[in-house]
Amino acid sequence: MGYIPILLFCFFSLLNRVTATAIDIINTAQFIRDGDTIVSADGTYELGFFSPGKSKNRYLGIWYGKIPVQTVVWVANRETPLNDSLGVLKITHKGILILLDRSGSVIWSSNTARPARNPTAQLLESGNLVVKEEGDNNLENSLWQSFEHPTDTILPGMKLGRSRITGMDWSMTSWKSEDDPSRGNITCKLAPYGYPDMVVMEGSQVKYRSGLWDGLRFSGVPSTKPNPIYKYEFVFNEKEIFYRESLVDKSMHWRLVTRQNGDVASFTWIEKKQSWLLYETANTDNCDRYAICGANGFCDIQSSPVCDCLNGFVPKSPRDWNVTDWANGCVRRTPLNCSGDGFRKLAGVKMPETKSSWFSKTMNLEECRNTCLEKCNCTAYSNLDIRNEGSGCLLWFGDLVDIRVLDDNEQEIYIRMAESELDNGDGAKINKKSKAKKRIIISTVLSTGILFLGLALVLSVWMKKQQKNRKIADALERSPDHMHKEDLELPMFDLGTLACATNNFSVENKLGEGGFGSVYKGTLEDRREIAVKRLSKNSRQGLDEFKNEANYIVKLQHQNLVKLLGCCIQGDEKILIYEFLPNRSLDIFIFAFY
Repeated sequence: MGYIPILLFCFFSLLNRVTATAIDIINTAQFIRDGDTIVSADGTYELGFFSPGKSKNRYLGIWYGKIPVQTVVWVANRETPLNDSLGVLKITHKGILILLDRSGSVIWSSNTARPARNPTAQLLESGNLVVKEEGDNNLENSLWQSFEHPTDTILPGMKLGRSRITGMDWSMTSWKSEDDPSRGNITCKLAPYGYPDMVVMEGSQVKYRSGLWDGLRFSGVPSTKPNPIYKYEFVFNEKEIFYRESLVDKSMHWRLVTRQNGDVASFTWIEKKQSWLLYETANTDNCDRYAICGANGFCDIQSSPVCDCLNGFVPKSPRDWNVTDWANGCVRRTPLNCSGDGFRKLAGVKMPETKSSWFSKTMNLEECRNTCLEKCNCTAYSNLDIRNEGSGCLLWFGDLVDIRVLDDNEQEIYIRMAESELDNGDGAKINKKSKAKKRIIISTVLSTGILFLGLALVLSVWMKKQQKNRKIADALERSPDHMHKEDLELPMFDLGTLACATNNFSVENKLGEGGFGSVYKGTLEDRREIAVKRLSKNSRQGLDEFKNEANYIVKLQHQNLVKLLGCCIQGDEKILIYEFLPNRSLDIFIFAFY
């Protein structure tokens, strides 16, 4: 048995190994070993062996060839990794791709429904690995193609849906982790029941639903609109059902990915930033959680709480509902009677789940209504396609599940109601009137509150300013007689004059500061410059002490001392006014030469 790897090595050595020269196709006489790659003709995609993240396992995959960040878009042996670098890929004479390990065992292979004569495997510029007859470039005649076996990524041109002939699903399944490309717990696929829509499943549980295709878009994804980046289509015929995107600018790199956290996101490569940009994601908020409000409930992300019952329905378990446990949903306030029932129109929503539904592409809306009335278990009806004034018929049976408010949606659904409930008016638009009234009231209350708050703030500032002005005015209005002018032997200055001279004792005019207080530069009306010494109000010096100090300074006036021009005593203010000496020091005056 130990000779088998050696024999295999000798056998493959006789074959033509793919060299470093870039090629996009191999035949039965060639093989790819670990370290070899084949590259699409335009260099966009590359196929070879890789190890994801921190893993040492080896996988056969396809990634972008021109992007420095290795981004894998398809994996062949995601469930059966190689544990060394001795893997080999070749194509058999029957047109089957096989991946061999070091012992020669097949650990992965493609398949084909018909025999081949001269098969080749080619990596196309679209990223599609195709097994075909040599020289036949018609994809419909291909023996096998990777585009029909997606992993976690959908590239432009790939189908997301199902073949109605073979039953094959074209679905995405997340990687288990960044280091492990094996099947994770999140799957994005076409719903296997009712009228088709896309679902994201976590294990066997639905996590998110796109809403049915209304002819323009999926009703739960209103952001899907004509745009300059990509075109999209939904095909539903006898052979297949699928959704597909195609790029307007073929040179762009674009991918749709199902991620481990349950998001289905679109990414585009930004060359300048050398990174992937998250372009859009399908499930955007809490209301996208599947059936969050239970049966016959609806979710409005603009409301609090977000869940409410459809008009004519009440919580099945009011106690649970009031504590935001909405799992039990809502039930009819008035049971249906079959005969005498009517319908209430509802618009601007994501259409309910179609698990229990029936559809016809040929009926008009009136025929649809009559068919629903004939079936006592029919609970709602709608057009299939909203284009050209509507066409087709879709009937719902049983509870209406997974509805959310999406104002941009144009599709209308007609919900069956007991005759007595129809007297409640057009609550058709999910109690839109009451909700609109609620929002108007809330908006009015909020606006009024903000207005009063603003007025109170303005009034408070104005009153403080008035109080300050009044205090200053009171100080200015005090008579000099009350300030013992007769006790002082120097001129008195008015506080208002000093405030004007020092720009209201501004910081820009401050010359210095000490324990006694601050000194400001000022300019009187006669343009004389002064130095204003404003004693701190925290000073312990009383009025008599201040007057004595001022009188002593007056008596000590000398040519070598800065001249005291006067003082100010008003209210709590005690100020001395000196002659201002710009950029001079005392020594210049003491030792100056005349």
